[in-house]
Amino acid sequence: MRRRAARKKAQRKLDEQLGIVVALLEEENQSRCGSRESCGPNVDRHRHSWGKNLLEEYFIPHSLYSDVHFRVRYRMQPHLFNKVMHDICNYDEYFVQKKNCAGNLGLLPEKKFTAVIRMLAYRSSADQVDEVTRMGKSTILESLVRFCDAVETLYTRDYLRRPMPRDLQRLLQKAESRGFPGMIGSIDCMHSDRTRTKFRLEFGSNPVRVRHLANVGHK
Repeated sequence: MRRRAARKKAQRKLDEQLGIVVALLEEENQSRCGSRESCGPNVDRHRHSWGKNLLEEYFIPHSLYSDVHFRVRYRMQPHLFNKVMHDICNYDEYFVQKKNCAGNLGLLPEKKFTAVIRMLAYRSSADQVDEVTRMGKSTILESLVRFCDAVETLYTRDYLRRPMPRDLQRLLQKAESRGFPGMIGSIDCMHSDRTRTKFRLEFGSNPVRVRHLANVGHK
């Protein structure tokens, strides 16, 4: 099992690297074509102005959009986003904004994390994310790969492990405080006499009586 998991992980890494290489080659070809008179000009993404807009919309005090909008669009609260961004920036300097050899500032970490979250939360392609973040395809894909690697390294021990007895006890105490003693966190519906009812509800034939048998707190 361990060898199989290791092979799958190695294959996934190889696929990710190949995807980034293909994206880099595509961007290089577009850049070379844009420098020729017979081809169209290179695309100026205005990444710095778009980065400033992103900060003003979500990441500064009294931003354009509220925390409610942030929660809907990023699928998490702002404080959680900032914590994850801080942890990963400390782990991988790739996400930290730096100057290049010409003295120009690189991409904001908020932009890279926004690109990653949009891909994970909405299953967006790199081309779709480019419209929102004004980032190249290869940069978006590399940000995604590095983000996933960092999350796996930083949070596996605490959040991606198997449940422990203390986790079960915490869930039971939380459920009991809400008036549901013995419930782990969900209502386990039995599979007796509800298939036809579900079919009728989905297809518009509403029965007179709907009976659900729930196993709540049973040992």
